[in-house]
Amino acid sequence: MKPYKLGYTTGVFDLFHVGHLNILKNAKELCDFLIVGVSTDELVMEYKNKKPVVPHKDRVAIVAGIKYVDMVVGQINRDKYQAWENLRFDAMFVGDDWKGNPLFKDLQSKFNEVGVDIVYFPYTKGVSSTLLKEKISYKEVVR
Repeated sequence: MKPYKLGYTTGVFDLFHVGHLNILKNAKELCDFLIVGVSTDELVMEYKNKKPVVPHKDRVAIVAGIKYVDMVVGQINRDKYQAWENLRFDAMFVGDDWKGNPLFKDLQSKFNEVGVDIVYFPYTKGVSSTLLKEKISYKEVVR
């Protein structure tokens, strides 16, 4: 039996890579039903000040096609507590690169009050959408 019924994780999932797959696989191993929030293009522009390479609707389709994912929702803001109010998940799964971030420090105390766990997974070293973009840009410059 898995420790959680309903799990939740979020991300941009731009240029989908093995790090994304790892977090989804690890999350699904701990919950019966996994909901994934995929950040909208507007939200990414708002907090990262850059537009994703892959449009939101395509990123949603990619994430929805992953066998570990049971449901995909659009993430229109970074308010994880509001997401919990709407979805009522038991656990939120996050990469450990976010551990200690003010966003999650504040969230931890709010989640403690309602019995929601934040589970941190090891960050997959050496791979990220940003690194992939840099490699692609470098190859274009070298040509």
